[in-house]
Amino acid sequence: MSRGTQNMEHGVSVLFVCMGNICRSPLAEAAFRQAAARHGLEVRVESAGTGNWHVGEAPDPRARAMAARHGIDLDQYRARVVTGQDFYQFTHIIAMDHANMAHLSRMRPVDGVSELSLLLDYVAHRHGTAVVDPYYGTTEDFAATWRDVSEGAEALALYLKKQAC
Repeated sequence: MSRGTQNMEHGVSVLFVCMGNICRSPLAEAAFRQAAARHGLEVRVESAGTGNWHVGEAPDPRARAMAARHGIDLDQYRARVVTGQDFYQFTHIIAMDHANMAHLSRMRPVDGVSELSLLLDYVAHRHGTAVVDPYYGTTEDFAATWRDVSEGAEALALYLKKQAC
C-alpha cells in the first residue's frame, strides 16, 4: 500500500506486515493513522504482506466493513509485498504474528536499519502475542482483530510519542 517514497532521514516511519496485506496489516495501518493523528505524531505509515497472492488488490471486504464501522475508508488501499528496500525505508517494521516476524527476520538485510517487532509487543502484558488472523473466520474474528490492532496502534503511538520527547 505504497503512499510514496521517503527515506528514514525524514523521521519516524512504520510498516505493518501480515501475510497477504488484505486483513490485519491494512487494519493496523488504519488504526495507527488514527492513533498517530490523535497524538499529534507525524509518521509515514504503510502496510505490506510477506506473500504476493493479493498484490494490487483492495483489502478484504470484511476488513473494509470493519474499518468503515470505525469511520475509516480502506477502499483506496492496495496490497503490496514487503521488499528488502523496506528495511532501509522504515524505522519500524511491525509484524502481526510470529510467522511473519520469522519471514521478516530471514529477509532482513545484514545492514537493514528497521526495528522489528510484533504489534502487540507495545501493549502491557501482551508481549509476544500475535494479532488474531481473521481471514478464515467470521465477523466476530474481524472485530477481535480490530480490537488487537487498535490496542496495539494506541500503545505504539504512545511509545513513539515518548521516544520523541
